[in-house]
Amino acid sequence: MSHYAPPSAPAPPELADDLDRLHSALDEQVPGKDDANLLIGTWNLRAFSDLTPKWRAGERDSPKRDWHALTCIAAVVERFDVTAVQETRRNARALFSLLTQLGPRYRVIASDVTEGDAGNGERLAFVYDADRVTPSGLVGEIVLPPGADGPSDQFARTPYAAGFVRGETEFILTTVHVVWGESPGDRIAELTAFARWMRRWAERPQDWNRNLLVLGDFNLDRIDDPLFDAFVSTGLWPPAELNHVPRTIFAEDAGQHFYDQVAWFSDPTDPDLPSLLEGLRYTRHGGSFDFVPHALRDLTRAQVSWRISDHYPLWVEFAV
Repeated sequence: MSHYAPPSAPAPPELADDLDRLHSALDEQVPGKDDANLLIGTWNLRAFSDLTPKWRAGERDSPKRDWHALTCIAAVVERFDVTAVQETRRNARALFSLLTQLGPRYRVIASDVTEGDAGNGERLAFVYDADRVTPSGLVGEIVLPPGADGPSDQFARTPYAAGFVRGETEFILTTVHVVWGESPGDRIAELTAFARWMRRWAERPQDWNRNLLVLGDFNLDRIDDPLFDAFVSTGLWPPAELNHVPRTIFAEDAGQHFYDQVAWFSDPTDPDLPSLLEGLRYTRHGGSFDFVPHALRDLTRAQVSWRISDHYPLWVEFAV
């Protein structure tokens, strides 16, 4: 892993200041890890691919993501037991460098790259704390079966599922980065197909399907528009605590975009209808984390977006 080690030069003092600020903010906003909880995160890390092997990338360096930014990313990811990462690219240098920075207790499960222009050279990944969760053995990509008229159009970026165990409780995370398209209507078919596929999986008897959760970048616009309706059409509902938190660092209104989500099968309109979770209880703690005021404060938001991300991480807590 020496290829992914940080620079031999000492880290700049401003990095320690950024980390102090991040840790303080995270302590205030995100529950700590304890014996009875499970913390799940999802983060679209913009173009998470190559890395400039310097503490601070220069004006002529490309990419702009450097070890300073990566260390700030690690400070957030280490707060969660599992983090689903979208926009990991074919070049996985930043991903493996992140694991080096996190240390040996953190590991990764990743899909292959979805080929073709629509795939955008992306893979999907789960970074997990091996001291807190273990893989259950289940991994897979969601492929739609053929229809009556022949092969079905597949997802632009193939959704990826992985099972984990926390204590004696197994759960399955399925992450996706829905196609953007030329207009919002281009996303409805993928969202509908994904929701239907997940519901069929949840209802199949004698299948490996306990505690199905979905998370990732679904490119939803807002509650009660056609995209959101397609997403929740089969009973996948995000918790209310995520309804009014910002998703991107450029959003002027927290309710403007609902791109990133965490959801499971339940019905918030009917409290007598139980969710399909077993051995997991949502604690009603969840949110996004705004890293912008705490890291790389001498840069513009656009510059920060290429070093850390243009999306905020999203998280939820469960009692196990």
